Amino acid sequence: MVPSTTPPPAPRHGPGRIMRAEIAEQPEVLGRLLGEGAAAIRETARRIAARRPRFVLLSARGTSDHAALYAKYLVEVELGLPAGLTSMSTTTAYGAEPHLADVLVITVSQSGGSPDLAASTQAAVEAGAITLAVTNNPDSPVAEAAEFHLDLLAGPERALPATKTYTAELLALYLFVRGLHDEDTSAAHVLPELAEQVLARDDEVQHLAGRYRFAERMVTTSRGYGLPTAKEAALKLMETSYIPALAYSGAELLHGPLAMVDNISPVIAIVTDGAGGHALRPVLDRLRGRGADLVVIGPRAKVATVAHGFALPTAGVPEALQPVLEILPLQKLAYEVSMARGQDPDAPRALVKVAKSR
Repeated sequence: MVPSTTPPPAPRHGPGRIMRAEIAEQPEVLGRLLGEGAAAIRETARRIAARRPRFVLLSARGTSDHAALYAKYLVEVELGLPAGLTSMSTTTAYGAEPHLADVLVITVSQSGGSPDLAASTQAAVEAGAITLAVTNNPDSPVAEAAEFHLDLLAGPERALPATKTYTAELLALYLFVRGLHDEDTSAAHVLPELAEQVLARDDEVQHLAGRYRFAERMVTTSRGYGLPTAKEAALKLMETSYIPALAYSGAELLHGPLAMVDNISPVIAIVTDGAGGHALRPVLDRLRGRGADLVVIGPRAKVATVAHGFALPTAGVPEALQPVLEILPLQKLAYEVSMARGQDPDAPRALVKVAKSR
């Protein structure tokens, strides 16, 4: 039977209703960004490309830091430009005065309300950088500090664990980076429909969640474009279920941390359909050899090689766009594990949003 493409409605009352509802909004948000936001993003990219930046620096915190890491891969792979993640305390705490002429500094922030991010963006302006803010609030301090701004158009986000703004950040950054070279972005137009299909598969995610109800620790791993997904999945599990979750590049996992993996250690591997997934193959072989409790999130052919997984509709989707789909079942997994453990993902302990977006 073909599953319905419409997720069940979020409960009107009780724990988790806000996070669940915002997860379900993502196909609509992606469609809005592709429809209402794409032209403005392309125009911004055109104006920045005319300035011919020689280097790209990215600043972010938390979930947005994983979107920034994704953008680093995009810039280096798609544009051939060097890119790096900033250490904001060098300017905000140590008072360093970098020389950033002809450098593009991109600040990624869901709310745009972080004082550190606003201060570091202002420092980049004063250092001569081309500055771009990517936020869900054009009236935020970060957006106002930057010369250029991309609006995520995700609507109000009330859940403390960010979900819809993360996938919006990924798509906005993809459209922007492709726009810097005036490249075709039509491949992204399948994302809203595919996202809806993925989010409809509640039963599969609930089955996986049952495996982790009593987990004491977890490991997530990937390579290439999938690494930001591994890091974001670990963060979501930690902030909603309080499970210590460690995210490693597959290459790093082989250099020491693999020793802690045994047959009772849950490992989630995000396998992209492309070069990153190919590079992860030796890691998967080693994990199987150690008898790891391995779950694969990725293309159907890769999921078929393990006992448990979640197959993604990656056929025809460029590797650079697959992270938008990869994170969806993992967001739902974090939600389901939290609920199964009797917790409320809408009110995780000690987690505070800097500022709510519109």
